[in-house]
Amino acid sequence: MDLATLLGILGGLTVIVGAIVMGESAPIFINAPGFLIVAGGTVAVVLTRVSMKHVVSSMKVGMQAFMHKNHLPQELIAQAVELANVARKEGILALEGREIAHPFLKQGIDLCIDGHPPETVTEMLEREIDMHLERQDVGIKMFMAIGEAAPAMGMIGTLIGLVQMLSNMDDPKKIGPAMAVALLTTLYGAVIANCFAIPIAEKLKLILNEDRLNKMLILESVTAIQEGTNPRVLQQSLGAFLPENHRTFEPTEAPA
Repeated sequence: MDLATLLGILGGLTVIVGAIVMGESAPIFINAPGFLIVAGGTVAVVLTRVSMKHVVSSMKVGMQAFMHKNHLPQELIAQAVELANVARKEGILALEGREIAHPFLKQGIDLCIDGHPPETVTEMLEREIDMHLERQDVGIKMFMAIGEAAPAMGMIGTLIGLVQMLSNMDDPKKIGPAMAVALLTTLYGAVIANCFAIPIAEKLKLILNEDRLNKMLILESVTAIQEGTNPRVLQQSLGAFLPENHRTFEPTEAPA
């Protein structure tokens, strides 16, 4: 679990709720019509922009902001070099049944074991990368759509409240509720966008970039392993995926 995402969202909401509770009139921040305008309007706008199928898949993508398991490039390089050593000594079939942590690396090695030619393996893995990144991008766009729609619906709610207030200036009892709708809808929209939707979209972008880097690293690793590249050469080549201050490796056994 990514505790940073959970702590960030809970921390932001706690600060806001805490400030409200510390005031003298916390119940006035609860306004059903205002919340209905923002929440219902945001859902309607998002459904207009994306299909129901994409909404469901995007919610699954959104869970990665909380449940994403990060694979460090250093760990992937170490395992790729280890697999290259075994494959060069004993042949590619010796990798069958070996425990491989990253599912995409395992998929690539399994394709090699099945005897597919290198160009077929590369094509299949590249297609898998493209489809995975496309699914991630749809999820990011949906959460960005929520982040855009919620403040806009809040502004619409504000205008509705102001119209109601101005149309009832002769009745003081109706001015207060209308003004509450006018102000609280803006608050609700800002909270949904800035404490939930936009932060999750930005976290998903970081995850997307990490996944792209790791999968490109794995693609190069699988190609090199299938071609029988010297493990030391592979290690140095994969070092390009790391920052310069992380390119220190343990000595690697490389069969002649």
